[in-house]
Amino acid sequence: MKAKKYTAGVLAIGYEGIIAEAEVELAKCNVGDDNYAKRSHFLEAVIISCKAVITYAQRYADLAAREAQACTDVRRKEELRNIAENCSRVPAKGATTFYEACQSFWFVQQLLQIESSGHSISPGRFDQYMYPYYKEDLDSGNLTREFAQELMDCIWVKLNDLNKCRDAASAEGVAGYSLFQNLIAGGQNEDGMDVTNDLSFMSIQASMHVMLPQPSFSVRVWNGTPHEFMIKAAELTRTGIGLPAYYNDEVIIPALVNRGLTLADAREYNIIGCVEPQKAGKTEGWHDAAFFNMCRPLELVFSNGVDKGEQISVQTGNVEEMTTFEEFFDAYKAQMNYNIELLVNADNAIDVAHAERCPLPFLSCMVDDCIKRGKTVQEGGAIYNFTGPQGFGVANMADSLYAIKKLVYDQKKISITDYKKALLTNYGKGMDATSISEMTAQIAESLKEAGRSIGEKEVAAILSVVKGVSESREVRESGEKLLNMIEEIPKFGNDVPEVDAFAREVAYTYTKPLETFKNPRGGIYQAGLYPVSANVPLGAQTGATPDGRLAHTPVADGVSPSAGKDVHGPTAAANSVARLDHYIASNGTLFNQKFHPSALSGRAGLENFVALIRSYFDQKGSHMQFNVVSRETLLDAQKHPEQYKHLVVRVAGYSALFTTLSRSLQDDIINRTEQGF
Repeated sequence: MKAKKYTAGVLAIGYEGIIAEAEVELAKCNVGDDNYAKRSHFLEAVIISCKAVITYAQRYADLAAREAQACTDVRRKEELRNIAENCSRVPAKGATTFYEACQSFWFVQQLLQIESSGHSISPGRFDQYMYPYYKEDLDSGNLTREFAQELMDCIWVKLNDLNKCRDAASAEGVAGYSLFQNLIAGGQNEDGMDVTNDLSFMSIQASMHVMLPQPSFSVRVWNGTPHEFMIKAAELTRTGIGLPAYYNDEVIIPALVNRGLTLADAREYNIIGCVEPQKAGKTEGWHDAAFFNMCRPLELVFSNGVDKGEQISVQTGNVEEMTTFEEFFDAYKAQMNYNIELLVNADNAIDVAHAERCPLPFLSCMVDDCIKRGKTVQEGGAIYNFTGPQGFGVANMADSLYAIKKLVYDQKKISITDYKKALLTNYGKGMDATSISEMTAQIAESLKEAGRSIGEKEVAAILSVVKGVSESREVRESGEKLLNMIEEIPKFGNDVPEVDAFAREVAYTYTKPLETFKNPRGGIYQAGLYPVSANVPLGAQTGATPDGRLAHTPVADGVSPSAGKDVHGPTAAANSVARLDHYIASNGTLFNQKFHPSALSGRAGLENFVALIRSYFDQKGSHMQFNVVSRETLLDAQKHPEQYKHLVVRVAGYSALFTTLSRSLQDDIINRTEQGF
């Protein structure tokens, strides 16, 4: 996911101002300069792009003027004249009114999508950069609060018009492909003062009015956040549309400072796409640079680096010969390190390709300090440059490794050999055709290497044996016995300090190695811990795991406990998740919770809900988001989708229409633990 940002600069100076800046820098270019070709071509592209935008807006102005002339309805005629006037001024020039600023905003938001066919082009701190226009117009009597709310509601509706073509798998995974347009309200200014304002509340109201998935609305929270703003946000949560997501200034700001941002810039962060913090207008974060399934390296520990009969990773030894948990855990870390290195290598190769093949001059002209440096964001023109791949499956790996430690090495209730057999046979629950075929192929290959002659007859015999063994009574009973033992082991998400400390260490196996690498833009890698709903399709490619998760079922999303394993209430789950190191995962963490609607009923329900968020954030949790919908409603929506066309739910770092989601994603949301107070 290529994260981009809308900046306030164009509101102030317009594209005529940006063209002027580019022309000044272009005039400084000398044909003898070593970077003349790239620098001059970039600046020329900026000028061409900005002039094209001005022309584009003027077409709207001309069309509105023609329609106004022909219109007989007095009110509509005046509206069209206003549209024509606005479009003839912005975004060519700086906005002078709130209405113009709204129009300029929309042009920029729309056209950025056209340039890159990108997503995560996030409006950011709308309540901050739009507030001066709102306040001046309101104070002067040129604007009513009601009309300002109407303009905002219209923007909220229009943001749902934007979409793009994607491959079928991606469209299925994220409901026709959400554009992850994150708009955030509240929080601090560069001086550390709370800047919640009237537009912050009106942003909440706009989401209540339209009841649509976009924008992906969020709020910033810190100790200075007004309580009534939190209550108002909770009222939006209570509607059940999965908005807003909540972000903790007191974790995110120091995390960004630790990554090299100035304190002033860190205090003015916004969220890009799903959950990724950055300073808009100064950052090329390349968030979602890769998905990293933390469960797969554990599979490679059991197979000694072999997958589908091929040596694809490092050899960490036969698990049957590992006599201590430390040896086993070291093997897991070795598999993690090797695959993280491969991830970095692939990401850096793509980064180079972006710079050479996919420059974005229009976006770059609004990001500091691309024009001065004569570089696109893909070439390192931004002030801050990050690469942010995200890992997921923390809960699965924490529960898996903890179960192995306890059952195999501490309590010695089962051998690692028998544990391996249980995983290969999916705990006796039946192996799918693909798994049976793969195991058959592996056995056949091993026999070939041993010098045996293997033809079609021999392969058929192996297949028959594999199927028979996997479906035998002995395998079923031993699998069930192991699942019962696993069930007795404490799980992440239940406020058990020993387990939570273990989960924190497991998360470090991804986050710590990653931060040692650099990208071609001169920046560093920063880890995220969230899946963008990839936990479902990538879980479908993952075998059984030692936490009792069956093969090809979803992996835990984000930093959330595994579905159904957090059985001691929302506070216990929040306490556990808070014990992870959210500072190191500066590309974002994602914590999902699901509540029955009754939990948020009345003022008392809202107060309890806000107290939960405050408590979690006081313990240095970074992010929370919620579904407020009953299991019964979701099941009924599956049976009668025609009756629930407007049902919006929270999926991952975005909301979507429930009935447009794939069945697997619907099931994943249904299976999340339903909490109450």
